[in-house]
Amino acid sequence: MAKINMRLDKNPMPSQDPNVRNKNFLEVALGYTEEQALDEAARCLNCKNHPCVDGCPVNVRIPEFIAKIVEKDYEGAYQVIHQTSSLPAVCGRVCPQESQCEMHCVRGKKGDPVGIGRLERFVADWHNAHSTEAPEKPQSNGHKVAVVGSGPAGLTCAGDLAKKGYEVTVYEALHLAGGVLVYGIPEFRLPKTIVQKEVDGLKVMGVKVETNTVVGRTITIDELMQEYGFEAVFVGSGAGLPMFMHIPGENLKGVYSANEFLTRINLMKAYREDSDTPIMDLKGKTVAVVGGGNVAMDAARCSKRLGAEVYVVYRRGMEELPARHEEVEHAIEEGVIFKTLNNPVEILGDEQDCVRAMKCIEMELGEPDASGRRRPVPVEGSEFFIEADCAIEAIGQGANKVLLSTFPEMKLNKWGYIEADPVTGATSVPGVFAGGDIVTGAATVILAMGAGKEAAVAIDKYITEKKAAK
Repeated sequence: MAKINMRLDKNPMPSQDPNVRNKNFLEVALGYTEEQALDEAARCLNCKNHPCVDGCPVNVRIPEFIAKIVEKDYEGAYQVIHQTSSLPAVCGRVCPQESQCEMHCVRGKKGDPVGIGRLERFVADWHNAHSTEAPEKPQSNGHKVAVVGSGPAGLTCAGDLAKKGYEVTVYEALHLAGGVLVYGIPEFRLPKTIVQKEVDGLKVMGVKVETNTVVGRTITIDELMQEYGFEAVFVGSGAGLPMFMHIPGENLKGVYSANEFLTRINLMKAYREDSDTPIMDLKGKTVAVVGGGNVAMDAARCSKRLGAEVYVVYRRGMEELPARHEEVEHAIEEGVIFKTLNNPVEILGDEQDCVRAMKCIEMELGEPDASGRRRPVPVEGSEFFIEADCAIEAIGQGANKVLLSTFPEMKLNKWGYIEADPVTGATSVPGVFAGGDIVTGAATVILAMGAGKEAAVAIDKYITEKKAAK
């Protein structure tokens, strides 16, 4: 039996130097070496009750895959992960393990938890670099399911159904599959070649992907079920409608929603000189990003790489930032300046209607609000100005109404998201299931994957029971 490594701290993640990486879009984290992975895997106690598994929304068998690493059976470790997760290389990079599996790790009670996410990434990258065997295409069971949206919820649902023999077609509005994985998360956090490899793996399993198809405009859900012969539909279209502050000056040139800014950068490569859809030149300019979540960090760090001086303006304090601690640390290392306990009240323009400054007011934290966080309260007479050439609003997203407006039978909640069973994803329309951000509002990749996984189980049960009733 391998000796347990009782060192209290986890192996640090090798990464690019901050003053180098803040000028390029190459991946920041470089990944564990084999030696580091073996050393970190030896920290796992293989606990009897496996609390880490309970903390994973897709229930990856964590101690089992780590034990395979200890044995140097890296392909075996990958196969353990892949039994429950369709996107291991993605999860190993962007999942908030610190608030999920690693939060429940027993080693975390006295020291650092085991670096589960880093080990998952190591295993997935090893598989992608060394495996030559294509996944086996399951035998068809003769049933068809449509999936709307190719983000993490849609891809997971499609993959799990394909494994069961369903003929699955995924409909994606954009020209590339991947959803938020390609348009929202920057290359330096999640290389797009990795997303493409995961999508290609699903195609080998028989999943069809139809891009440039806006369900609700190009085709309706009714048509999918009545004319195309799909017995069930899973809606995982995400929450891509940007929210705005509704303050004076939002219509000025140089004001972007984070959705548009990141889509231009990540999907359309608008920063390249040969881009067909160029974005404003930010070299030597000042950018003010409003918000404190992961999307705000992504927008700020992209702006930094485009040559700007960058401020993050957030109405609460550093302790209340909702972004992952790791992302905040990386932003600070890269030179992003945080202006916390401040809130914008107006964006001012010049004679050409271009952004020239952001008027802010200082805030202080009062009593907790409905979310449990202390409510920010304006400090009277504390207004000040931040000179800026560009303002990016990253204060949240809502449900896109294109699909929902053409499907009035679908019951929505008071926030405009689809009302679905929290376990099965079943909606008010028989045969239509939903999951991910279109149900919960903006959340994490792994929670969307969990919803897609549960919906696949429910869809299989729905179709099987329907068949048995005939």
